[in-house]
Amino acid sequence: MHTDPFSDILNLANARSVVSGTLSAGRGWSIRFRPPDKIKFFAIVEGGCWLRVEEAGAEPVRVDPIRIEQGDVLLVSRRPIVLADDPVLPPIDATDFYAGLRADPTRRAHLGEGDGFMLLGGHVEIDPANGAFLADILPALILVRASAPEATTLRWLLDELARERRQGKPGSDLASTQLAQLVFIQILRTQLERSNAAAHEAASPLAAGWLRALGDAHLAPALRLMHGEPGRSWQLAELAKAAAMSRTSFAVHFKAVAGVAPLTYLTEWRMRLAQRALRDETTPVSTLALNLGYTSESAFSNAFKRVTGTAPKRYRALARAPETPAT
Repeated sequence: MHTDPFSDILNLANARSVVSGTLSAGRGWSIRFRPPDKIKFFAIVEGGCWLRVEEAGAEPVRVDPIRIEQGDVLLVSRRPIVLADDPVLPPIDATDFYAGLRADPTRRAHLGEGDGFMLLGGHVEIDPANGAFLADILPALILVRASAPEATTLRWLLDELARERRQGKPGSDLASTQLAQLVFIQILRTQLERSNAAAHEAASPLAAGWLRALGDAHLAPALRLMHGEPGRSWQLAELAKAAAMSRTSFAVHFKAVAGVAPLTYLTEWRMRLAQRALRDETTPVSTLALNLGYTSESAFSNAFKRVTGTAPKRYRALARAPETPAT
């Protein structure tokens, strides 16, 4: 049996990367991007600038400006950021700036005087029902330096993406979308590799959670089992054996890394699958309950409501209700 939990989560979220455009700049500029309602990525194609991630909640984050250079890539979720040639300059608002470009027939995004800097920007579209948890499990900022050993593949992808955008050959829109998708996946892979490497040094950069669990080599065999057969009645001893650990060590390590106990993770994953099936399929709730390892519809319904806050049949009805037109 072969399964890939990382791909499972991306597929469930229906994550699809889209290139938004490029921004060129010279000297004397600063621009602020509001907290994104989507996951955004930026790649520095030429030159360098200052990056400041602003506070937007209780989670601590770096607020001092840091220098980013050509080849660096960042993935941002939930946080407002400022990019600037000079970090002391007051920033303009990116939303207003790009809205003003709609009246410009060239749609050329340029800031400051002269040239010397260019970034490629994009966002990740996710399923509105099942995709929110993907943004929730990501760090507010992932920064991959061009000099990082893991960035070799990423640099090649960015060079190809920039070439497609620059040359505009037939099929460039589709090619750009596919390359942007690979850029997104490679950024996440880099973060997972960092987490796995740092875990051996007891200094993981990720808080406990699903993303950190996906990058943990010790948990990988157990995760593959749960994702491969989510409807099976997995026992803690079976999962621990797959991970080559004792039951106690496995349970302690799993919770420390994933933030939840192994069987709680399995239940939450089952409920994610159930949400998709209830929304997209006509499978009866009783059949879905059996497929996901529950001996009765009532047992499944209780678990579903405990995790999601809504009974399965009501969730299906709400998910399929036609939207009321705005007045």
